[in-house]
This record gives sequence, C-alpha cells and structure tokens, in this order.
Amino acid sequence: MSATGQTSQPFRSPIGTRDVLPPESARWDALVATFSDLVSRWGFSRLLTPVFEHLEVVHRAGESSDVVTKEVYRFADRSGRELALRPEGTAPVVRSFVEHRPPTPWKVWYFAPNFRYERPQKGRYRQHHQLGVEALGTTDPWLDVEIIAMAWDFYQAVGLGGVELRLNSLGDPEDRAAYREALLAYVAPHLGDLSEESQRRVDINPLRLFDAKAPNDREIMQGAPTLNDFLGGDARAHFDAVRSGLDQLGVPYTLDDRLVRGLDYYMRTTFEFAATSLDAAQNAVGGGGRYDGLAASMGGPDEPGIGFGIGVERLLLALGSALDARLRTDVFVIDLRRDVDPTAAPSVLTVSAELRRDGLSVEHTYDRRSVKAQWKAADRHDARFAVLFGEREVAAGTVQVKDLDSGEQAEVALQDVASLVRQAAGDDSAPPLD
Repeated sequence: MSATGQTSQPFRSPIGTRDVLPPESARWDALVATFSDLVSRWGFSRLLTPVFEHLEVVHRAGESSDVVTKEVYRFADRSGRELALRPEGTAPVVRSFVEHRPPTPWKVWYFAPNFRYERPQKGRYRQHHQLGVEALGTTDPWLDVEIIAMAWDFYQAVGLGGVELRLNSLGDPEDRAAYREALLAYVAPHLGDLSEESQRRVDINPLRLFDAKAPNDREIMQGAPTLNDFLGGDARAHFDAVRSGLDQLGVPYTLDDRLVRGLDYYMRTTFEFAATSLDAAQNAVGGGGRYDGLAASMGGPDEPGIGFGIGVERLLLALGSALDARLRTDVFVIDLRRDVDPTAAPSVLTVSAELRRDGLSVEHTYDRRSVKAQWKAADRHDARFAVLFGEREVAAGTVQVKDLDSGEQAEVALQDVASLVRQAAGDDSAPPLD
C-alpha cells in the first residue's frame, strides 16, 4: 500500500466468490421468481435465517461430513462464542423451528448464500447460493412425494432438459445399525487398501464410504452389501408408498441403493437430481431427503422433517441459455427539444415519474444529452417502446409512442401511454399503434 493509503492494484473479490452483474442477475431474478411462484402453490412460505449460527447448530450435519470437518468458516465473536457461517440450509431452518415452535406441518422455502471453504471450480464457489424447501411435522410419505415432485416441476418450469432423479431409502436407525455391522464386516479385509479419508469415515459413519472419490475406494465398495437388504417393515412400506406416489404423478426415477448424500442427518427417503448437460463427476443440481431426528437433536420436539436444496450457480450452468431472462426496459423517454429549461414542466423527469407510477419500467438519459445519444441509450437498455415529446407535443398535451420492435408509432395523450404499452407488449394479437 502506498503512503497515501491507496493500493497499487485494484481490489478484487475474495477467492471463491464472484459478483453477479446485470444482465446475468436477471437470470437469478427469474429463477427465484419461478421458484417462489411454484412452491407457494404447494403451500410453502419464505423463511429468512441469519447468515451465521452457533457452531453447535452446524455440527448437527454430522461428524463424517466434509461440510463440518473441513469446510466450515468458523470464528469466535468478541464474547468468545463459537460461531460459523451457514454452510447449508437445513440445519438453520430446523434450529428456527426448534426455537419458535410453529404449528405443524411447517412448510417453508428459502433463497440464501451458504459458505464452504472448498476448492473453487466451475459452478462451485466458496460463497454459493441455494434455493430450498423444508417441511416438518409429519412422516406421511405423501409429503415426500410432493416434495420430490415439486422439485421435478421446478426443473421443468425453468427449462432444464435431461434431468435424472435418483432415489433411495436409508431406512430407520435400527435398520442402519444392522447394516452398519454387515458393512464393517465387508470392509474389514480391505481396510488397509482404503484411502486415509475413507479409513476415517469407517469409524464415524461407514455409509459415507459410498461417497468416496478415490477410484480404488469406489472399486472396493462395488461389492459391498446394500442397505436395501436391511430395510425394516416400516421403512420399506414408507419407501414403497413414495415410489407409488411418484409413479402416480408421472415423475420418472432410478433406484440407486448406493445413494447416501453428503450429510449425516438423512434417513429413509433420500434423492438427488442430476443434469446430463454437466460433466458426470459434478452433475448434481439438487437433492435432499428425510431427517426425522434432527429437531430432537437440537433440543426440540421429536418432529420429523424432509426437504431439498438446489445449487443456484450449478443450475444456471446446466441451464446455459435455456432460461430466457432479457433485461428489457418497458419505456425509454426521449426529449426532442433543444435548449430546454430543465426546471420547466413537462420534462423527462416528470414524464418518467408519471409512467413509473403507472407500473412501467422507465429509463432516460442524464446531463441533457443530444437526441442521437438518447436513441443510443434506448438501444443499450433494450427498450421495448420509446416515448418522445417535443415542442408540438408539449403544446398539444401529447407524446409520441414508438414500438421499437415493429417500428410503428402513434401520438397519444400521456395518461393513455401506460395502458397502450401494456396492451401492445403483453398480447401479440393486440392492435397496432394508431
């Protein structure tokens, strides 16, 4: 840093973060708006939780999770309390449920940034964003079906083709206890051949061995017994009901008895969505499952829960140009007069304000730009219509409205502009400007 306090290089965003600028931000707005509209039809309302939580809340994701053991941004505040930036969406929602005890079933959705200290890569950042839903208060398999179908409908609504749904059941705790013994017996002869990371997971949660990335670990686990053979009667009946419901709704899925997901709190129904447009190693665009014991582990009532999360950056990468979100301006106001007294009405300022109050998005230039410069700005803003006024129009109390897509133009009273623009922009069969 120089003696004047200025840096020799311009500031940049931290590694693993990024700015989302217009017009790309319009795609984010479209994505969130579509999600909000869809999930509200299923009875979900938005919840906002703090960006940081007590470290104990984050730890409920599980000791075998990389999210907890390696990736959490943790810090102590000035009173010495151990806190962490939110690494995922479910635990904070459940903490909120435990704290406020709302009536059940409690159905909420969120859109929020999460933070994980991991290696940045395409579509994966240290600050990433999730859309998600959580529902607490019932074990009814119909809720599982609706949660999964809702995610499926969302992918269809935003135009994501080639979506594959993988489905599994992790059973009940007693099922997993029996399976754990069988899995440990299988792994024992191979223990020395596993990677250091997998050896650590053996003692904590051997089911996470199916998440191993090392090729040798994956090869070893190919011959392992599966949890499906250990499902108890209740868990199997629940899973059968989920499958039946998805079949009724026409949601296609593939059974994957090695799908365990990356967090330890899951049980029974577990699912993941993959996009075939992405590289197979990193093609998951969302997933979730049941976590029936999580609320009780936080000191709350033993209420069951289920939810899913969708990575926004990964989803937008998979969508490519499929999500059309042009950042268009409804109207660009152009003043054709020369040497205008800026304090006199009507002005660009007053005309623009009136149109905005009528519900239109409106832009204009500043600094008393030339007419040519105003037209260039209208093009840059991708304006749908131009509203022009000059000396004659001011005298007549009218403006010229030009459809910049068709080239048609008409002279109308200012108070009629908003309805005319809305009619022409919202209906291809609307009569032309005349």
